[in-house]
Amino acid sequence: MATIADNLQDVHRRIAAACARAGRPVQGVTLLAVGKTFPADTVRAAFDAGLRSFGENHVQEAIAKVAALADLRERVQWHLIGPLQSNKTRVVAESFDWVHSVDRLKIAQRLSDLRPAGLPPLQLCLQVNISGETSKSGLAVGEVLEVARAVAALPRVRLRGLMAVPAPTGDLALQRVPHARLRELLTGLQRDGLDVDTLSMGMTADLEAAIAEGATIVRVGTAIFGAR
Repeated sequence: MATIADNLQDVHRRIAAACARAGRPVQGVTLLAVGKTFPADTVRAAFDAGLRSFGENHVQEAIAKVAALADLRERVQWHLIGPLQSNKTRVVAESFDWVHSVDRLKIAQRLSDLRPAGLPPLQLCLQVNISGETSKSGLAVGEVLEVARAVAALPRVRLRGLMAVPAPTGDLALQRVPHARLRELLTGLQRDGLDVDTLSMGMTADLEAAIAEGATIVRVGTAIFGAR
């Protein structure tokens, strides 16, 4: 039976091959291990295998893991990649390093207000509903520039870029389309003078397409931890 270390090697090979095909340095892509539903001990095994960036979808589950793995806190980064409600912004502002799922200005404002002064700025990505799915959260494409300008002006947080979860498809060419659209949105923000550099896109099934279109963070769970 494959171990997390074995799975991690496979994922690193996939990332390296995708970067080579795209003519990109492999150092330009960060692997974010998504531990949703897996216990803290499993996340610790991933740390022992060499991972240092961990993503969680659910705030309460994540906070429990942060506490259980408190001895690793200075050596890892915690990223919230799932929905964030206003009533949970305080604990997120206090406990996380990144939030990828900012889908409205109010959330960013609350994170800014609640980020403790003794911590580094909280790194934020705006979540974009890049495929226009009614079932998905995220900003509409036409809202991104205005919200990005407002978030970039907030204290105690830093706008880093954009995140998306495109509609799934097994076709590589079709997978690239929404990723290319998100890349173009980021380029538009840069042209507007915003200091943004991050494209959080690509998961187990579509990381090759995402890397081909410029992903700087790929969020991988199943290929590392196994099926949920």
